[in-house]
Amino acid sequence: MSFINYAAREINNKIVYYGCGLCGKTTNLQYVYGKISPQKRGELISLATETERTLFFDFLPLSVGQVRGFNIRFQLYTVPGQEFYDASRKLILRGVDGLVFVVDSQAERVEENLESFRNMEKHLAEYGYNLDTIPAVLQYNKRDLPNVLSVAELDRMFNKRGWKSFEGVAAQGTGVFETLNHVCKIVLSKIQQLGN
Repeated sequence: MSFINYAAREINNKIVYYGCGLCGKTTNLQYVYGKISPQKRGELISLATETERTLFFDFLPLSVGQVRGFNIRFQLYTVPGQEFYDASRKLILRGVDGLVFVVDSQAERVEENLESFRNMEKHLAEYGYNLDTIPAVLQYNKRDLPNVLSVAELDRMFNKRGWKSFEGVAAQGTGVFETLNHVCKIVLSKIQQLGN
């Protein structure tokens, strides 16, 4: 649910990167943060736990323009990957406007990916989100490794709703902005529909 800041004339949208531990969520955000002009982004905030970090920053993209006289701002979050931090993962999903589910493409990570996906579905349903209409994309990350599943296999497991999927190597920046740009585009489209 977009937050409208009337004083600043901004519409703030929350994009959450969800996935299992070490799948590339943090790497995605760090890459994006490093490429955005410091004048257009907020501070990168890291809430560290013993084994995982939750990252957050916001940015004001130039190319989006305005909607009804309001600037569009996106806030990007990652969730901790481990199940141990389930309460934090659920809390971070509250008020989400767009979702990026990052899949570790390695064959041996299938069960962890599936468990994380089921966990995300459960939390979104508890908040009353319709999983068929929420702006969401998939990123099949770590495509540079030798033991990855095919995109067709990953789609069969994770893409029953027909979300757009992107191949990625977040450590090299491959697919990072394509993924982000698409989720931002569908969030923006939803905002424009609500404004009509």
